[in-house]
Amino acid sequence: RDDLADETADLREKREGAVETLADLLPETALDTEDPDAVESEDVEGLIDDLEAEDEDHRDAVEEARLEATECGNEAESLRERADELESEAAENRERAEKLGSEIEETRETLTERRENLADLDERVEELRAEFAEVAADLDADVAFGEAESARESLAADHDEAVESVAGLKADVENQRETIEEAEELLEAGKCPECGQDVEGAPHVDSIEDDRERLAELESDLDDARERRDDLAARVERAERLVEIEDSVAEAESNRENVAHRERVDEHNEARSDLSDRIDGLERVADLLETVADADDAVERLRERREQLDERNDERRERLVDLRERRDSLQEEFDESAVESAREERERAEEYIEQVDPRLAELRENRDELRAAIGGVETEIEELEALREQREDLAERVAWLDSLYEEAEQLQRTYGDLRTELRRRNVESLEAMLNEVFDLVYRNDSYARIELSDEYELTVYQKDGEALEPEQLSGGERALFNLSLRCAIYRLLAEGIEGAAPMPPLILDEPTVFLDSGHVSQLVELVRAMRDYGVEQILVVSHDDELVGAAEDLVRVSKDPRTNRSTVAREEPIERLAEASAD
Repeated sequence: RDDLADETADLREKREGAVETLADLLPETALDTEDPDAVESEDVEGLIDDLEAEDEDHRDAVEEARLEATECGNEAESLRERADELESEAAENRERAEKLGSEIEETRETLTERRENLADLDERVEELRAEFAEVAADLDADVAFGEAESARESLAADHDEAVESVAGLKADVENQRETIEEAEELLEAGKCPECGQDVEGAPHVDSIEDDRERLAELESDLDDARERRDDLAARVERAERLVEIEDSVAEAESNRENVAHRERVDEHNEARSDLSDRIDGLERVADLLETVADADDAVERLRERREQLDERNDERRERLVDLRERRDSLQEEFDESAVESAREERERAEEYIEQVDPRLAELRENRDELRAAIGGVETEIEELEALREQREDLAERVAWLDSLYEEAEQLQRTYGDLRTELRRRNVESLEAMLNEVFDLVYRNDSYARIELSDEYELTVYQKDGEALEPEQLSGGERALFNLSLRCAIYRLLAEGIEGAAPMPPLILDEPTVFLDSGHVSQLVELVRAMRDYGVEQILVVSHDDELVGAAEDLVRVSKDPRTNRSTVAREEPIERLAEASAD
């Protein structure tokens, strides 16, 4: 029994010590009472459960912070990968820029060659113009550049007149010689050369001397006419050279214009290439700006989340202080291992936050650098807009020049085709008219037809198919051929102006030269046929009685050999025929 009493006393002593300790600890706990006797074990266990639940919340918050930090790291890794992609694209753009630089250099070399071609063409034009001036000076005529064709036509007309004048004078000389020879024969026979009476007592014996003087004058005139004809032939050749020079200058200037067009197109293409490079670069800058903006947004989100974490960490630190104090007070009543585990979790969370802070500072620094570059990029974007507008204007200009160049080439081709077609039609019409007129004035079984080439070269075909040049015909045949060609040309020209103006007169000067009597009647048929074609006025100068007798109106020009004076008298063709019959 004494032992039990001692044991009971010990237990009471322990209880009192525990009650005293409990009384000391109760103020530091969250229990609703400070009376040790009023404390229930259920209340203590409930409070412990609450604290453990709160500690679990803190542990969850630390885990959430760790996850957020992991997400930030992943986002930073994505940004690094994006930066690597941009670096690869930049390398590709640099390679493309080098390639474009080579193409631009080749284009510049082409432009240099074309400019040299332009210089050569300009030099060629100057040489041709200088030659034109020299040849024009040799013509002794004021021929301006561009008037060579009209000058050549005028000289050719003068040359044709000179040729006809030589032919007429030559015929006059031959006639005069025949007259003198006949007169000399009559004189040798003792007859007067004019009246046919005996020389003795004849009043016109001395007229043969006048005929000889007239012959000398005609021969002198013939020499002058031949000299003028040769001079005009030489001048016509020089005029033709002027026409060739004008054609060469026109061709050179046309080539120069084509080269100049191509040079302008190449220059615009080069400008477009430069603008395209700059646009690509600025578009790349725009992409980088978007990347910068995305990075700024990411940094801003991280900053906000970091601030939120800082606020939450501050709250947690405060609560941790409270918990630490409460932990110290309840250290004996709680599981030390659980508290130690919570402490380790907290320390890991703090270490992770300390690791995140430098990364946030780095991102903030990158954001500041990107913002600093935005100002320059915005200026380049404005330049990009201006260059894009300029490129569009240049593209429209190049398209217009290409269209204009194509239209010019099409116009040149159309003009060439039209000129070829008109020449073909004129040649066909002229060939048909020439054969028609030639058949009219020269009905003969020797010749089948006349062929006219596109270059206006004439070929006469015999019945057996043999081809002859016009120079191979006889004198009379060439005369008829010449008349036929002139009448055919007249008809072709007259048909071209029909209805627009009265038809011009047709003038034939000594058409019977080199013609025998058999062909004169065919010439009369030609004149009548031309009247039937609609020629209202035909003037014929001739000494042939048959041709003169076929005229509707007759004007006779006679010359007194003694006074060398000419008289003009209008006669009726019937009277002239009567005189011819009387003779």
